[in-house]
Amino acid sequence: MKKLLFVLALLLSISSYSQKRYVHVHKEKQNEITLNAFNLIAAKWLDVSFERILNEESSVGVSFLTRIGNHTDFKEWGIKSYSVTPYYRQYFSPYYASGFFMEGFAMYNGGERDDLIYNEITDQTEKQKYQDVAFGISLGQKFVTRRGFVGVVYAGLGRNMFDVNAPEVVGRAGVSFGFRF
Repeated sequence: MKKLLFVLALLLSISSYSQKRYVHVHKEKQNEITLNAFNLIAAKWLDVSFERILNEESSVGVSFLTRIGNHTDFKEWGIKSYSVTPYYRQYFSPYYASGFFMEGFAMYNGGERDDLIYNEITDQTEKQKYQDVAFGISLGQKFVTRRGFVGVVYAGLGRNMFDVNAPEVVGRAGVSFGFRF
């Protein structure tokens, strides 16, 4: 019985001992640039982001998105032609500005969507242009290698606030790759 208690106490003490593991990161590497491969493949949008690390738990950034070519995918939702999205990220991980994060964003976006008004003369629906500002939140995960390669997976939703022609809800999602420098 004493041996069993000793082994149990030993296993319990070993499993309760832990250390935080920090990836060695040079403090001068405070900037990141990433390309959203998901938006490029799925929706023909060029989406590039720049992020500035404020400290080990937070960062601010801006994302620029523009449509490539002329396509009609997702036309019932409205075709976003461009967006500029500033964001703030808070990280919940022992690693330096990486791991699980929550993000708050504001998105200035514009494009066109088919209006439901039927035009009898041309026998077509009319396209309405819009420009609006959306506010929203995202969740994601960031992976950073020791040499500075960055991979980010995230998804979120926002709501357009002002223009009645704009889609009510906007999405923000991606699988991005880039570098920390």
